[in-house]
Amino acid sequence: MTLAVLTSRALAGMEAPAVRVETHLSAGLPTFTVVGLADVEVRESRERVRAAILNSGYDFPVGRITVNLSPADLRKESGRFDLPMALGVLLASGQVVLPKGSRLGVARPDAARPEDAVLQVQGGDDDLGHLVLAGELSLTGTLVAVAAPLAIALGTARDHADSQLILPAVSAAQAAHVPGLRVWSAHTLTEVVSHLTGSASLAIAQPAPLPAPPPLPCLSDVRGQGGARRALELAAAGAHSLLMVGPPGAGKSMLAQRLAGILPPLALDQALDVAALASLAGEPSSVGTQPPFRAPHHTASAAALVGGGTRPKPGEISRAHHGVLFLDEFSVR
Repeated sequence: MTLAVLTSRALAGMEAPAVRVETHLSAGLPTFTVVGLADVEVRESRERVRAAILNSGYDFPVGRITVNLSPADLRKESGRFDLPMALGVLLASGQVVLPKGSRLGVARPDAARPEDAVLQVQGGDDDLGHLVLAGELSLTGTLVAVAAPLAIALGTARDHADSQLILPAVSAAQAAHVPGLRVWSAHTLTEVVSHLTGSASLAIAQPAPLPAPPPLPCLSDVRGQGGARRALELAAAGAHSLLMVGPPGAGKSMLAQRLAGILPPLALDQALDVAALASLAGEPSSVGTQPPFRAPHHTASAAALVGGGTRPKPGEISRAHHGVLFLDEFSVR
């Protein structure tokens, strides 16, 4: 009977709280149970983990396997827990043995000291303190992309300044933009095992180059409208809200669309926030320095504006963070 404890990250609205992935292996009828308010995708990961372990050249242990995702009151969804679950099974079954001193969350109940009964991801010769793992596994053991890698990286870095993160290679480049966080890029389960056992090292992910911002409508194109142009410049300089009133065709929408073009480029921390919000909303995102411009339709619902839903996602107000939120067609009643 062995227990392995690793750390991953969930998504809860705008946050990425830490999740302890506890894998317990004991004698008994062969079962594989996942507990801890796991969603359908997480429960289905049992079959992905089993196939990935077998196709990576390891044996799937015969016995009673229980995986607990803690805290239990936090809903877990998506396949991001596949990687820590598979590693937990391999560690608990003794197929993967870590170098002496690495102390990567493996312990046996017959430990001499009570404090050794559960060892966290903490300390060691390879500096594995505060290691976080996230990644979905294919049946072949290949790591595939995870949703919102930037949100995971930001949450990890904010909790612990010396954190390390192992992500699929297709997701690691975006997470590498977070300063002070070491992000390891992995392609397969076997590569992660080799890295943790010290037989090989994963590549440190390098941030992707910032893309050139697409051209925006320029305020210099506007002729006349001196008072309105002056109001836009003051609003941009002081980050003020602006109300434009006028008859149809006066140029209100045309002027508003040019406001984002005169805002200063985003700083790195602002660009990370904007990209993380886009990824949380389920849209492809890249880290860029151009302020966002959001113009929801005047028939947009309250949920579309403020966010929410069964699986909460940011709305248009949040998506306009550090940029411009343009609300057109206000009516006076």
